[in-house]
Amino acid sequence: MREWRVLYPLHQRVCSHGFLRWVLIWVCFCVLVFIVGPKSKWKLKETTLTCSTYCGKDDPVKNEEVKKDLLTMLSEELNLQKIVANETLEHTKRLIMDTRKTSSQYQKEAEKCNVGVETCEEARERVEAELIEELRLSALWENRTIEYGWNDIPM
Repeated sequence: MREWRVLYPLHQRVCSHGFLRWVLIWVCFCVLVFIVGPKSKWKLKETTLTCSTYCGKDDPVKNEEVKKDLLTMLSEELNLQKIVANETLEHTKRLIMDTRKTSSQYQKEAEKCNVGVETCEEARERVEAELIEELRLSALWENRTIEYGWNDIPM
C-alpha cells in the first residue's frame, strides 16, 4: 500500500487544511449569529408589543384621540390643511409684494440710467458739432494765412 503523502502532494494537503479551517470558522460564525440574532429580535418584539398595548393605557390625551371617530379626525385634518394653506398663501403674497417693490426700484434705477445716457448722448452730439465747427474755422484761418503769405518755416 502506498503511503498517504505520496497520493496527496504537500500543496493539496495545505490547501485542504486551509479550506477546512475556513469552513470551520464560517460554521462557528453562523451558529453564533443563529444563537445571538433571534434573542435580540425577540427582546425587541416583546418591548414593542408591551409598550404599544400598555404604555398609553393611563394617558388621557391618548385615550381621547383613540375615542374620536373618523369624521372628527378628518375634520381636524382638513382644518390643519386649511391653516397651512392660508399661511403659505400669506407668505407667497408677502414675497410677491417684496418682488414688486424690488422690481419697481430696479425700473426707477433703469429710467435714471436711460436719462443719464440720453443726456450724455446729447452732450456728445453737441460737442461733435462744435468740433466740426472749430475744424471748419481752423481750416478757414489757415487758408487766409496762406493767402497773405505767412510761412510757418523760419528763414
